[in-house]
Amino acid sequence: MEETTGSFSIKYWAEDDKPREKLILKGKTALSDAELIAILIGSGSRNESAVELSKRILKSVDNNLNALGKLSVKQLMTFKGIGEAKAVTIAAAAELGRRRREEDTVDLKKITSSKAVYEIMQPLIGELPHEEFWILYLNNSNKVIYKSQLSKGGITGTIVDVRLAFKLALEHNATGMILVHNHPSGALQASEPDRQITKQMQQAGQSLSVNILDHVIVTEKAYLSFADEGFL
Repeated sequence: MEETTGSFSIKYWAEDDKPREKLILKGKTALSDAELIAILIGSGSRNESAVELSKRILKSVDNNLNALGKLSVKQLMTFKGIGEAKAVTIAAAAELGRRRREEDTVDLKKITSSKAVYEIMQPLIGELPHEEFWILYLNNSNKVIYKSQLSKGGITGTIVDVRLAFKLALEHNATGMILVHNHPSGALQASEPDRQITKQMQQAGQSLSVNILDHVIVTEKAYLSFADEGFL
């Protein structure tokens, strides 16, 4: 049976209104970002195709998918032709993409450098508007055996529970820990509180034979490693 939408057969659609057909015939990698988004929103309006609408949305964020993923449902709804249902669909797809990226990076497992820490943690905390403090727990082979969000704060900072951090280390038989937190401001500078908590954790770890291997500050596009900078 011929696929139709409304009163028009698919064969009468304009070429840029056929992203679903193109995906089936040529595969998903053949589609542009706008065509993929057009599949999500399903339809445009009388004066604008779904692909054209998608191009307009992408243009507003300089064709950057990371920036698109940061748009809220309300922000997406400011585009003519995007109602709540379409906005929610775009937001959900963006979140699935972020989670897929997170799972891909977790597969790295072994920590061989501060960059490996960044690749694991950036998808989790690099784009957040608030600070979060996480710990990666490592075994003797420097493989991540557990990771935990220790605290979540506001724009200006967060509070770290040292006792809880080492309780988790003992529970998971970790021999090493890497401290990680984000700077929503994008600043790659270690503050005095950052240095103090690192020193406090080092002192606590000495008596328990759990080494603090690094403290990494993560931003959206870069990172700072205490170990690399000689702060430890």
